[in-house]
Amino acid sequence: MTSRKTTAPATRRGSKPKWVRTVTTDSTHPARGTFTGSAAEIARTMARKDVSPRGIGSGIRMIQYFINRGGKNLSATRRAELERAKRILQRRAARQKAAVAKKR
Repeated sequence: MTSRKTTAPATRRGSKPKWVRTVTTDSTHPARGTFTGSAAEIARTMARKDVSPRGIGSGIRMIQYFINRGGKNLSATRRAELERAKRILQRRAARQKAAVAKKR
């Protein structure tokens, strides 16, 4: 006697709309071309107050959102460059946090 597991019928990949398509706030739409430069340029732009008014953490989240939004259509080199920009911002945020803690 063998038992089989029944699964839901297979659905076509991509037939369900992605949640990121419904996000419409301005904070998740930086200027056109922001994510096409080098990691240093992206990090510099995302660290600016006019792009990320809530701080560096906001810039990091926007880069991650862009990576998620790009999905499989994002080339490996572009994804690597965006990840590098994220790491630059994370190091900068850690330095700022350490400087604040040192002042206390």
